[in-house]
Amino acid sequence: MLLAVKRKKTRQIRVGSVKIGGGAPIAVQSMTNTPTADVAATVAQIRRLEQAGCEIIRTAVPDTESAKALEAIKKQISIPLVADIHFDHRLAIASAKAGADCLRINPGNIGSKSRVHSVVRAAADCGASIRIGVNAGSLDRDLRKKHGGPNAAALVESALRQAGMLAEMDFNELKVSIKSSDVLKTIEAYRLFSEKSDIPLHVGVTEAGGLYSGIVKSSIGIGAILLEGIGDTLRVSLTRDPVEEVRVGYEILKALGIRQRGPEIISCPTCGRCRIDLFTIAESVEKALLTSSAPIKVAVMGCEVNGPGEAREADVGIAGGEGGGVLFKKGRVVKRFARDRLVEELLSAVDEISREEKGRAIF
Repeated sequence: MLLAVKRKKTRQIRVGSVKIGGGAPIAVQSMTNTPTADVAATVAQIRRLEQAGCEIIRTAVPDTESAKALEAIKKQISIPLVADIHFDHRLAIASAKAGADCLRINPGNIGSKSRVHSVVRAAADCGASIRIGVNAGSLDRDLRKKHGGPNAAALVESALRQAGMLAEMDFNELKVSIKSSDVLKTIEAYRLFSEKSDIPLHVGVTEAGGLYSGIVKSSIGIGAILLEGIGDTLRVSLTRDPVEEVRVGYEILKALGIRQRGPEIISCPTCGRCRIDLFTIAESVEKALLTSSAPIKVAVMGCEVNGPGEAREADVGIAGGEGGGVLFKKGRVVKRFARDRLVEELLSAVDEISREEKGRAIF
């Protein structure tokens, strides 16, 4: 059951076909780590991300060749494309003309006001939105001095200043991110900005780290912000395959009861009663169901005696022991088999449930 988190009302914009803000579902984003100029590699990675549920994808545009590649990339993908620009306003203009659905810029490092205006004009002419990205590393010098460093108040003042600049140019198709690698600072910054503006917010903890530290910091930071009703789109930043970012993003949304995409997998931590390689089995199930859209709860348990009872709330699950494996639904054992068939039987059952759900949806 989805949790009734009362979301902050923000204005609505579009990133390509995806609505952001104004009550639209919180969109999950990621960013490619391939050289953008390598069209084939970038498209291949984006397609994997699409299968994992990525709804908006961002690519780095460090040079003219990368900007030109966006046109070819966009023709081969199905989700909106964001161009990530730093320092060179000409790359932002070229990206907009190449078909980017959104430009990620920090007006503070783009240059003069006239250069920012040329970027804004290009975005407007091409139907692209803009994401203002503020972080501690790019904070304006005067704000750093005024606030004694890149604290939350300084980050928010910078974001409001830059959003105000675009508003003066009569451009309002924008969203804002205010990221820090410091979790508490990030939470405070988003909270403060949300009190001062109705601009939609892109939420995340920047430079969160590798798999373990990144998941922990992102889950705490993003989760705390979302529970306050703040946030319209998110990216989990991991030093990892970007598919993992999408996976974690949905897990955060599922854990909070905000969005349900694909199976929720529960599994026991194992104990001395476990006689099967549950770590490998659980990992195999997770990988196999990564692209599944079935909104069901799946249990992977290590004890045939207690498993079905402990995971009674699961729609379907498996448990195994020395004597073999069992398949259970809603806590009731429905099938027994050799334990080397645990994963196969579970995936078959999930597939069957998915087909039944699709059939009910049609009729």
